[in-house]
Formats: sequence, structure tokens, C-alpha cells
Amino acid sequence: MSFAPNYDPELLDALRLSLTRGLGPIAQIRLRNRFGSAGEIFQASREELMSVEGIGPKLASAIGRQRNSDQAVEELNSCEQLGVDLLRLEDDNYPDGLREIPDPPQLLYVRGSLTDSDRLGIGIVGSRRCTLYGRQQAERFARDLSMAGITVISGLARGIDACAHRGAMEANGRTLAVLGTGVGHIYPPEHGPLAEEVIAHGALISEACLRQAPVPGLFPQRNRIISGLSQGVLIVEAARNSGALHTARHALEQGRDVFVIPGRLDSAASEGCHDLVRDGAQLVRHVDDILETLGPLTQPTISPEGKTVLTPRELNLNEQERELLDLIPLEPGTVDEVLRSSDIDDARVLSTLTVLEMKRLIRRLPGGYVVRDPH
Repeated sequence: MSFAPNYDPELLDALRLSLTRGLGPIAQIRLRNRFGSAGEIFQASREELMSVEGIGPKLASAIGRQRNSDQAVEELNSCEQLGVDLLRLEDDNYPDGLREIPDPPQLLYVRGSLTDSDRLGIGIVGSRRCTLYGRQQAERFARDLSMAGITVISGLARGIDACAHRGAMEANGRTLAVLGTGVGHIYPPEHGPLAEEVIAHGALISEACLRQAPVPGLFPQRNRIISGLSQGVLIVEAARNSGALHTARHALEQGRDVFVIPGRLDSAASEGCHDLVRDGAQLVRHVDDILETLGPLTQPTISPEGKTVLTPRELNLNEQERELLDLIPLEPGTVDEVLRSSDIDDARVLSTLTVLEMKRLIRRLPGGYVVRDPH
């Protein structure tokens, strides 16, 4: 038997379920809907398991074998040695946006750190075989988004993904890499140093087991996690057969915004991007286009600067606008109270309040009242 520290038995059961060969996220969700917790799934009989849609004799047998397997304990021991955290769907620190998608990972491996500000995230994806133009735009948008306080989320792949991570880190911003392998098996191998930098500026994330090697089917599957973690997804450069288009499709299914950087009209590398624009995705020229489009957050978020953010559009304010917005209460308060609280000249305060109202960040109410507007 493997050495087993005092691990949480619920975490062990969740990990056993996750490690069951052939059991994907949809099947896990169906099992949990039928039986409840992972522990209750392992208490079910073979016949009860097979009553769940998609669970045949082979999967029922695999679940039964995991009940008494040492594999989960060994995996947790390895995670502890490598500094990897495991987050269950039920955990408070599991990412809220990801929890809302139709097929969330039941278990996430996280190597690095997740913060509250990561809810302000934009996915940046594109072709592995990108042009110089694509690399330049990926780095530019990632850098500018980071400077606005947005976390950049990508997949650590060659090409656009790598440029997005590097652009974010050049601005000393946060970046998350969602892997199609385990967080203990970096792919491509030459991105080992890049992965270490990402860990220092954010985290590596995967639903695959710790040492999972590359398998083609896992990479499209991980794309739903990139979009699920994001407020919106930016497609930088994508041919018609690009995997980045899978991420765009997941984003649309999850109710996320899809943004597209246009390329040359005669460039095959951008044909997929132009198709997305034709079909309704938003063409963007600069970061302001993205921030102006994003809607309200599901709950208030603390920015990297420690400011309360209700919508990403607030990240696009100048210093004076930000200062006054911080004085506007979440419950109705009077304009006179704002004037008394500010050191800015009254006339400038009133004109700035008008600007904030035009930007749909505050609302004026009858009787001289004003309130933050999250919509």
C-alpha cells in the first residue's frame, strides 16, 4: 500500500473517479447527478452504475477497480511533492466562471496560484503556425490587456499561445496556461522554461492527471476550459482548420464574447478569423474595443490594484474617473456626499459624473442620488 497522509477522503474519492480510465467529464456529471458525491458513486453496485446513460460494463468495471486502488494516493503524494493543488468543483476557490459551463471539470490540477482578479480574464488563442503579424498582435493585445488589469489565458502551445503568455508577462501581468497534458508533463517540451515563468505569474491548469502525456483528443477538450475561465476569447490568427476555432465555438456555447483580429484579406492564416467576423464575431482594433463590449461580472471582483470592479469596462478609466467611481456607493447615495468626499473641484466632479453616466457605470436617481451600475 502507498503511504497515505491524512488526505481528505472526499478529495481522494473525487480523484479516484477522475483517474478512472475512459470516464470523461460528461459521464462524471451524469454519475454525480444520479448518486451525489464521488464517495456515493463508489458505493453503488455494478447494476446501479450501468443504469446511468453512457456507463456500460467496461466503465462499471473500471469504476469498481478504482474503489480499492492505490493510484489516487500515489497521485496525491506526487502532487504534494510538485506543489500542485487539486480543486474540486464543490470547493470555494474553484473558478466561478468555469463552474457555470455545461461540462465543467470535476477536478482541476493547479500548479501556481489563482486569485480573485483572475475572474477578469480574456482568452487569447490562435494558430501554432502563425505569421510575424500574428505574433506581434498576440503580444501587443496581451501586453495591453495586462496593463489594464486583465488576466491573459491561453494554452502554452507554440505560436500565438506562447506569444500571448509572453506579452502578458512583459507587462508584469497575470497569465494562466490551460494544458492538454498534465501539469507535470509540459508540452511542447521546449516550453518548460516558459511554463516556469507562467507559474511565477499565475498558474498552469489541467483536468488531466499529473503526468498525462500528449494525446490528440485532450487538446480540443481543454479548449472549453480556456473559454470557461474567460470573460471573452480573442482569436488572433486562425486558418479554417485551426484548433482556435474550437475555442471560439465553446465560447459562443458558453455565452462568452468572441473577438477577432483581422488579417490580410488574401492571407490563408486569417481565413478562419474572417469567417468568424462574417458570422457575427466582433472585429477589434485595440483593447478598448474589448473592454467596451464586455458585460457585467457575475459578482464584484477585486482588481490587481485592490479596486472593486463590477464590469471590465471600469478598467478603461483614467485616474480621475477611477477615483470618483470608487466614491460612488453600491447602494444609492447622494451627489452631495460624493462632492464632500472628493478633493477634486466640484465642477470637475459633476462633469466627470456625467462621463461615468454616459459610460453606463453609474446611474443618477431622482432626488439627487447616484449609484454604481453593474449593467
